[in-house]
Amino acid sequence: MLNWKSVLVIAALGFGSQQAIANPDLIVETNKGPVQGMTRDNVVEYRGIPYAKPPVGDLRWKPPVEHTEWKNVRDATSFGKTCGQVTLLGVFAGPANTNEDCLYLNVTAPKMAGNEKLPVLFWIHGGGFVDGASSDYDASKLANQGNIIVVSVNYRLSLLGFFAHPALNKEGHLFANYGLLDQQFALRWTKENISKFGGNPDNITVAGQSAGGASVAYNLISPLTKGMFQRAIIQSSASYLSATPMSVAEKKAINFAEAAGCGRGVDAATATCLRNLPADKLMKLSGPVDKFGPYVVTPVADGKILPSSGATAFASGEFHKMPIMYGSTQDEGSFFAAIPVYYSGKAITQEDVTNYVNSAFGGNAGYAGTPPSYPKDTPEKVLTHYPSSEYKSEQLRMIAIQSDVMVCRIQHGAHLLAGKVPLYAYEFRDQTAPSMFPDLPDFRPMAYHTADLQYQFPGFHGGDKGVQHPLNAQQQKLSDQIVAGWTNFARYGNPNGKGPKIWPDYSSDPNAQSYLSQDIPELSTFSNNDFTAMHKCDFWKDVLVYK
Repeated sequence: MLNWKSVLVIAALGFGSQQAIANPDLIVETNKGPVQGMTRDNVVEYRGIPYAKPPVGDLRWKPPVEHTEWKNVRDATSFGKTCGQVTLLGVFAGPANTNEDCLYLNVTAPKMAGNEKLPVLFWIHGGGFVDGASSDYDASKLANQGNIIVVSVNYRLSLLGFFAHPALNKEGHLFANYGLLDQQFALRWTKENISKFGGNPDNITVAGQSAGGASVAYNLISPLTKGMFQRAIIQSSASYLSATPMSVAEKKAINFAEAAGCGRGVDAATATCLRNLPADKLMKLSGPVDKFGPYVVTPVADGKILPSSGATAFASGEFHKMPIMYGSTQDEGSFFAAIPVYYSGKAITQEDVTNYVNSAFGGNAGYAGTPPSYPKDTPEKVLTHYPSSEYKSEQLRMIAIQSDVMVCRIQHGAHLLAGKVPLYAYEFRDQTAPSMFPDLPDFRPMAYHTADLQYQFPGFHGGDKGVQHPLNAQQQKLSDQIVAGWTNFARYGNPNGKGPKIWPDYSSDPNAQSYLSQDIPELSTFSNNDFTAMHKCDFWKDVLVYK
C-alpha cells in the first residue's frame, strides 16, 4: 500500500513545467524488488520499472523472460529507454535510436488515494508498430481527475518486435509477435503487482490508440490473455482487421537476413548470425525515416499468439467478451496526408492524389500485395467518387479519401462487434484541435489521427520534433468530458458511469445504432446512417477487403 509522508527532495523532473518531487517514503515492494516513486502535482509516479529482462544478445527475438530480482531500492523517477525506432511518422515519434534494452513501464496514481482498490487503465502507445514510447503520454489527468491507476508500457517495435524468420520460428518458443508478447508480459506484471500501488487487479482496462488500438484488438483475440483484463478501448484503429499472413512475414524476414549478410539459410547458424547483428545495422535496414521499410511487418497470424485476423475473429465471435469502447477521429487521413508534406515542404497536388489512389487500389487487395486483386477500374471509380470539383483543394480531397477509407474500416469493425458485447462508439470531431506538426504549406490539420490524444494526455505532441499547444477553454471542457468517459468506462464498463446517459450504446439493430460526437461546444449524438453518408461508407463497403 502507498505511504504518503513528508517530502524530502525536490527534482526538476516531469512533463512540461510541472514540478516533480522524489520521495523516499514512496516505496513499493514489487515481486522483483522495491521501487521508489515521486509526486508531481496531484499524482504519484513510478517511472522506468523493468517488467522483463533486457531482450538483448541471445534473448533477441525470443519471448520476454522474468527480470532478475533486486534487493536495494530502485530509483523509479526517470523513464526507461525508448525502444529502437527509425521510421518516425513525421513528428509523431522519436528521436531515432537503437535501444534494445527498453522493456519498462510506468505507473501513475492519484496522490490522495484512499483504501479503495482503484480501476486500472493499461495504456499501449501507437506508432504503426514501428515507433512511439510510453514516456510521451502524461497520464496525470486520467489518474487524478478520474481517480484511477494508469500503467503505460514500452514494447519491442519494428523488426525487433515483429519478425518471423524460419530459423527462429523453429526454435521451440513462441515467435513472430515479440512486441505483443511484451505487452502481454507487462499486463501479467500489472495483474501481479498493481494492488501494491493501490490498483484493482480484477478491474483492468486495456486501451490504446492507432497501433495501440490494434494491439488491444489483438489481445482481445489472443488466447494467451484470457482472464487478464475486463474492458477494452480501441481508438482510431482498423489495421487489426487484417493480420500479416505467415507466408508474407517469413518471406520478408528471409529477404532481410540476406540484405543483412546472413544469407538465405534457415538453420541455427542463420539464427546466430541474426542475433549477432549490430543494433545500428539492424535499425538501418528497418526503414527510412519517412516510410515503412521493405522488411517490416505488423502483427502476424502465427496461430498461437494470434490465431487469426481481427475480421475473422470478431465475425466468428472467437475473442474475449467484455465491454468495448471503439471509435475514430473525423479526419483521420489528415495526419497521414501531412507526413509527406512535412518531409517535402510541398503542398499536395492532383498528381499526388492520383498516385496515391493508383498505388492503394491498383494492385492486390490483400495484405502486402497478396490476393485477391482489386478490379482494374477501382482507381478510376475512387477518383470519380471524389472529384476535384467537390473540394476547395487537393489537400482536402486527399484527406477525404484517406479518412473515409480508414473510418469505414473502423465502422466495419463496429458492425462485427455489434450485439456480441456492450459497445460504445464515438467520433472525435473537433476540427480546431491543435496540430503537433509545424505549419505546413496550404495545409489544414482538422480532426486528424492522434488529435484526440492531447485531450486525454495533457500536452501530448508526439516526439521531440512535435509542436505543443495549450488547449483553449472550450477544448479543456471537451478534454474533461473525454477523460470522464474514459475513466467511467474503466470503473463501470460504461462511459456514462452513474450519471445521465449521454453516450448511447451501439445497438445490434442497424437502424438504432448511434455514435457519440466529441466536439465543441457540446457533446451530441448522431446515427450510424449519418456516419455512413458523411464518410461514403456505402461506396467503400463494395471496395474494401478484409483478409
